[in-house]
Amino acid sequence: MLSQFSKLSRARMFILSTGLFLSSTSVWAQIQINACDLNLDGVVNVADAQLAANMDIGMSTCTANIVGVGLCNVIVVQRVTNAALGGACVAGNSHSAVLSWTASVTPNVSYNVYRATTSGGPYTKVGSVGVGVVNYTDSLALSGQTYFYVVRAVDSTNTESANSAEVQAAIPFP
Repeated sequence: MLSQFSKLSRARMFILSTGLFLSSTSVWAQIQINACDLNLDGVVNVADAQLAANMDIGMSTCTANIVGVGLCNVIVVQRVTNAALGGACVAGNSHSAVLSWTASVTPNVSYNVYRATTSGGPYTKVGSVGVGVVNYTDSLALSGQTYFYVVRAVDSTNTESANSAEVQAAIPFP
């Protein structure tokens, strides 16, 4: 779900079902918006499904936050279409790739994590971890995709090592 903040002046909020009372002259309230409501008109319908498709093919700027911030693909289109047909808007990524490796023999190194969609690359940096950390969770891995990961040690001068051995991760669908 996307969040939108709006300022309420001299607001008095009564939430009787939880017994919460809030009184203030300046309050920031969090308003929940359905992540599949891409055009922000308050309903998820065919217009949102069309917008998702246009974002996927690059005809509209990708503003979706359903499977990842600014990520528009066929999974986003399917989730918005399902929601427009009366289903739930499934926001968030339900899968991730968890990587771990043996620490470098060089002391005091951090690590950069890279992934590719084809074996051998080209690789794109997806994250970094600090000194002494030997694991990484790729929470932006997409359902139904296969990724190939390598790790590079980084010394105090920001010099990277060569790639580690490549590992493959097949992310389940959905």
